[in-house]
Amino acid sequence: MYRRPLQFAARSFARVSACRAASAGKVRSSPLALMIAGAEGLCNVKETRQHTEEEVGAFTKLIEAMGFTGPLKYNKWKIKIAALRMYTCCVERINYDEFFEKCTLPDTLNSWFLVAQLHVWMCLVRMRQEGREGKYMCRYIVHSMWEDVEQRSKIMGIDAIHRKEAMKAMTETFYAAIFGYDEGVLSDDCVLAAALWRNLFNRQCEDPRQLELMVEYVRKQMQYIDALDGDDLLLTGEVKWRPLVEENAQSILKVVKPTYNDAGL
Repeated sequence: MYRRPLQFAARSFARVSACRAASAGKVRSSPLALMIAGAEGLCNVKETRQHTEEEVGAFTKLIEAMGFTGPLKYNKWKIKIAALRMYTCCVERINYDEFFEKCTLPDTLNSWFLVAQLHVWMCLVRMRQEGREGKYMCRYIVHSMWEDVEQRSKIMGIDAIHRKEAMKAMTETFYAAIFGYDEGVLSDDCVLAAALWRNLFNRQCEDPRQLELMVEYVRKQMQYIDALDGDDLLLTGEVKWRPLVEENAQSILKVVKPTYNDAGL
């Protein structure tokens, strides 16, 4: 039940589309049609760089220090849509049953969240490399995650009091996991394995082969998404994940960019 498709996304697009259509006096379509039209309209925004990093001055830094977002090189709505799509890739393109089986995790909402937050963290690590635009996208990836978790808990029938307590516990778990995973990915496999043991396995893993499997999975996945083009991720949010278990799981190399001579050939 907690793994139903994202419903908050459809409602969000419907609200945005309905508001825009109402202001223009053209509200005649169904919610689904409005959702599709809204998504297409937002995605068709001209993909022009509005500002470059060199154009960011003292005023932009000041307003960002106050909690506002300065001008970005891509349209903000397009980045928000890409963030939602990237989060969707974290929950819809993962075989959770395989993770539960290989890692001996119970099939619960909390276990689902632990696996989902691992993939969300990997996306956050990748997008933080894309400067101010990437950080802006990270905010909406995390926002989408909490909206989805709350929606799934409502579907399961969890009352408001227990839902609030669960959300608070998950928030603490998420930010503690981020620090642990960050330290692990920058350190050796022993530190990463310890972070996975604490956060993914909830300190209840007695099989070292499971830790070895997950360390290998995180390393190869991080190397894979690191090779993806940053601008494509900012504009599309599309992420494909490598399988948990591969017969010949070899490391991959970064995509080699073409080199040109002085004549442009």
